[in-house]
Amino acid sequence: MVEEENMKKYGFGADVGGTTIKMGLFETDGTLVEKWEIPTDTSEKGAHILQDIASTVHGKMVEYDLTKDMVEGIGIGVPGAVDQNGVVNKAVNLGWDIIPVEEELGRLSGMRVKAGNDANVAALGENWMGSGKGYDSIVMVTLGTGIGGGIIINGRILTGANGAAGEIGHIIVNDQEIEACNCGHYGCIEQYASATGIVRMTRRALTNTSEDSVLKTLGEQVSAKDVFDCAREGDKVACDVVDQICGMLGATLAKIGCVINPDAFVIGGGVSRAGEILIRALEEPFRAQVFHACKDTPIVLASLGNDAGIYGAVRMLLS
Repeated sequence: MVEEENMKKYGFGADVGGTTIKMGLFETDGTLVEKWEIPTDTSEKGAHILQDIASTVHGKMVEYDLTKDMVEGIGIGVPGAVDQNGVVNKAVNLGWDIIPVEEELGRLSGMRVKAGNDANVAALGENWMGSGKGYDSIVMVTLGTGIGGGIIINGRILTGANGAAGEIGHIIVNDQEIEACNCGHYGCIEQYASATGIVRMTRRALTNTSEDSVLKTLGEQVSAKDVFDCAREGDKVACDVVDQICGMLGATLAKIGCVINPDAFVIGGGVSRAGEILIRALEEPFRAQVFHACKDTPIVLASLGNDAGIYGAVRMLLS
């Protein structure tokens, strides 16, 4: 932890995605000064990504008349496993194999760098300035195209021995599944409760029911948002799908609760925009299955949205 009296006033955060890199200049008290995006150049196996980050940071330092002795450094979240030395062990979406991100970006920028897995970093951001603020320990579950996760214990990211702690999406919940997950296993929670998983489960349900449903009129265009919207209106098929997928996810949170016993679960990602209908559907199976001492653990919606990663990236610099 950087001592407060030695803390510099500014820090940069970077959240690297497959299409864009979200960037932020912050004061180290958590005040966002400016945020922006640059394209993710995945050509030549992502060889230009770190240079692009260093260049945009240097540009902003000139724009704001900042010197290096005013800046703590650059925090960066990336979509891959990151070990405790800041080495990324493959980030397929970026074209990276094994990249010493902290060392390389530090060389290019001339600044101190801290790197972490993007889902873990987003969890740290929510813990610092979002819905997890005020809690010592949280588990964040990100429901998007897949399912990511981040575990914060006493204000610090739990990375695990290989940087793979928090891979919540690949907890196996159905050993009867016959379709493979992207990871190669069968029956991962990601196959059911991610945005793509919800669509998959909806199509299965529509194939196997004679019930009338608005969802049938949407055909191949049905989305996870449509499912929750229809469930709010009382559409039986949609309600059944929501109950099924939230039953599985709630039970998964119960298992995690028994191991981690966090102060709170924070639910983020695109699916979380469903709002309170999602939280209510998760709470009943969670409380029914979790160890009794953990049954009052709050389940809350994330509040920083797509900015969680840049907040968490800067927070890493101060840890």
